[in-house]
Amino acid sequence: MAGGKETPRQKMIGLMYLVLTAMLALNVDSAVLDRFIQINQALEQQNIKFRSENEKTIGAIKEKVSERGDKPEEVKVLNTAQEVRSQTASIMSYIENLKQKLITETGGFSDSIAKTMEGAQDMDHIATMMIQQKKGDTLKNLLNNYAAYLSELTNDTAKFKPIALDGRDDPYYSLVRNQRDKNFSQLYFESTPAAGGLASFSQLQSKVMDYETEALEYLAGQVGATDVSFDNIVPLVVPESKFVAAGARFKAEMYAAASASNVTPSMTWGGNSIPVNEKGVGTVEFKASAAGAKYDKDGRIARSVQTKININGQEYQQNYEYFVIKPTVQIQSAAIQQLYLNCGNELFVNVPALGEAYNPTFRGQGGQAIKGNERNKVMCVPTGQKFTLSVINDGSLIDDVEFNVRRIPKPDIVLKGDGSDVNEKQGVSTPPRELTLIAVPDEDFRSALPKDARYRVSEWEVIWARGSRAMDRQTVSGTSFRLPAGWRQMRSGDRIVIEVKGVQRKNFQEKTENVVIGVGQRIKQIPIS
Repeated sequence: MAGGKETPRQKMIGLMYLVLTAMLALNVDSAVLDRFIQINQALEQQNIKFRSENEKTIGAIKEKVSERGDKPEEVKVLNTAQEVRSQTASIMSYIENLKQKLITETGGFSDSIAKTMEGAQDMDHIATMMIQQKKGDTLKNLLNNYAAYLSELTNDTAKFKPIALDGRDDPYYSLVRNQRDKNFSQLYFESTPAAGGLASFSQLQSKVMDYETEALEYLAGQVGATDVSFDNIVPLVVPESKFVAAGARFKAEMYAAASASNVTPSMTWGGNSIPVNEKGVGTVEFKASAAGAKYDKDGRIARSVQTKININGQEYQQNYEYFVIKPTVQIQSAAIQQLYLNCGNELFVNVPALGEAYNPTFRGQGGQAIKGNERNKVMCVPTGQKFTLSVINDGSLIDDVEFNVRRIPKPDIVLKGDGSDVNEKQGVSTPPRELTLIAVPDEDFRSALPKDARYRVSEWEVIWARGSRAMDRQTVSGTSFRLPAGWRQMRSGDRIVIEVKGVQRKNFQEKTENVVIGVGQRIKQIPIS
């Protein structure tokens, strides 16, 4: 049984229901009453035909069960089918008794051939019987309990919806202001001529027969008793590859793929059931994994899975081979080959093959890997000579990328006098009024990681030296030092000696650390000529 596609019979019943609904809204005259009688006769003929077809379906189930050796589980299906037939017959009989009671109480048929109904216009008897005597409530419960029984039997609530609806639940009457608040009995039998009520009874019988047909087809499918008609045919193209380079040849095989709209096959992929739509097409979707295997020299892992399709007990199997391709990790960075020690090396990591499914997490070995505010962004903070970045997507390791780690180059200490560079070899004839000491980072380092290349001289000592004797000394904690007035008395041969005591670096996390600089950078001298 495949849902979502109406059979010609279902379409015909639906059309008759619409016609009947529209006619009930018209003024009642003899022509309209005649149409009610004609619709009723057509529905009764169809119900006889479909009851016969449903009996044949039960016969086919019985025959198939016998052919397959009367397996207990299939005998149970046959018993269920017979129970469905029994419940259907009970409801059909109840409605038929209501019809005969209505015909009798309104005067019967005056012409058995032309089926001329004496009380066709009578509106009292059917309202009394169905509304005042509450037989409409009984009928509603019978119909909806029947639908619920079939829904539970087939596990299909969408197909076997309640049959007898109140106005607010009916697709048509819920849109009609003066009808939407009526209950089922009022909608069908209030102010309704007997001829219209008779057609309504037959229309409800047709719905019951329709439900029985659907249920029996479902049960027939359980034992392979349905006729398989492959009526959905589509072209299927199976290429050697969906990717072809310019100038290369595209090669594929083309088939006519067919499915049967009256049968929903069951399908498994690697032993697991997969969803199958109303056209008999199964959907396979899973996360490809490299777990338990190693990529070959071409970066591939061969996988094989068993597929099965079961149609009415006939099973078709095939082993399907596919390849898991190692995704290529692309990394962009200002320092792609080497990372800097104890710095926030910002990387952009992409895996194009994963497309929209790419939502990575990162793990660092030999330091930290801090996820950025973009899905492909990560901050790597190495603490050793080697750093490994693990790229993980949806719990699966994509790749481990190794980096060499480079030590941070030492900054240069630049001395300025009155804002200009000082020539430490030639010296000056007159002592400058102000000295400035600046820690200048390596240019490559500053370009790559500007947030980690922020230096300052935190402490230095300035000495007025004459021969081996210190005439005065001053400790400086800022970047600038203004010479005291007495230092203007310096004479030729004296020296201004600067000793750097401390240098600090502020990193990307706004944390400050002390920097050890080389001996050649710690001492600066300005000779007085």
